[in-house]
Amino acid sequence: MRAVRLGNSELTVSRLCLGTMQFGWTAEEVASFAVLDAYVAAGGNFLDTADVYTRWIAGNRGGESETSIGRWLKARGKRAEVVVATKVKGRMWDGPDGEGLGRDHIVRAAEESLRRLQIETIDLYQCHSFDEHVPIEETLRAFEELVTAGKVRYIGASNYTPRRLREALRVAAGEGLPAFVSLQPHYNLVHRGEYEAELQPLCIEQGLGVMPYSPLAAGFLSGKYERTGSRVRSARARRVEQYFTDDGWAVLDAARETARAHEVAPPAVALAWLLAQPGITAPILGANSVEQLRDQLPALSLALSESELARLDEVSAPFRGASGR
Repeated sequence: MRAVRLGNSELTVSRLCLGTMQFGWTAEEVASFAVLDAYVAAGGNFLDTADVYTRWIAGNRGGESETSIGRWLKARGKRAEVVVATKVKGRMWDGPDGEGLGRDHIVRAAEESLRRLQIETIDLYQCHSFDEHVPIEETLRAFEELVTAGKVRYIGASNYTPRRLREALRVAAGEGLPAFVSLQPHYNLVHRGEYEAELQPLCIEQGLGVMPYSPLAAGFLSGKYERTGSRVRSARARRVEQYFTDDGWAVLDAARETARAHEVAPPAVALAWLLAQPGITAPILGANSVEQLRDQLPALSLALSESELARLDEVSAPFRGASGR
């Protein structure tokens, strides 16, 4: 798996990042370990998680994904071989500092993430989304404290609007504070406008690494859903149904046709399209099983022709709107 530099950082990451939101949710620990083993065996080295994964599940407290990764890192002795990215902001405990991007929450959350991950340094610590209640300078100074202490190497952002991202970069440059080296945007063939309109040129201009999340549109672009009305049992089924439109099916049809031509599964085509877009570093894939992972890995060697890329661009054009539709 080819490796590239993440933005302006010194981190070298594989071109597919393994997202782990499913660990402790739709994938139990045995399955999670199997996916991690297969991903690393294929040459992957980039893991993305968040402290709130998977707090929304009844009986969970948050940190389940980080805990699984930590156990795997310890069991396999792979810490030196992987880049570990996690995120902070969501509510993790009671009290006024139980969530957000204020100094007290960030510092405590980082310590707890380090404990669960069983590591000494978080390679990439990311704001899960913007916090309108905290000045960006306070957030960046908290990150500076962690970087100085050796607990964080680099910082990044997720779900930031162009205006908020510009503001954060401006404050960091003006105050001599750590700056974001990466962005996680929501971006795929059926959700294009949110990223392409302003974030794409901004990230390219600023040299940020870009790690799109939901590259398969919550599973829609996996090809497992059908027009016939058949339903797949999935924890994300309601999110997927928004794409059950003529425009959505047209995109999926084109992805399926391209996949057949290359003898790969549709997920590989969706990921290969992303990899071909300007400025993209590493789409964040997700897999509940080794089989799902294997359907996606061929994207790395899949060279879509100019005509194939043009066809996918054309059929997905209705999703270039600013709303992501």
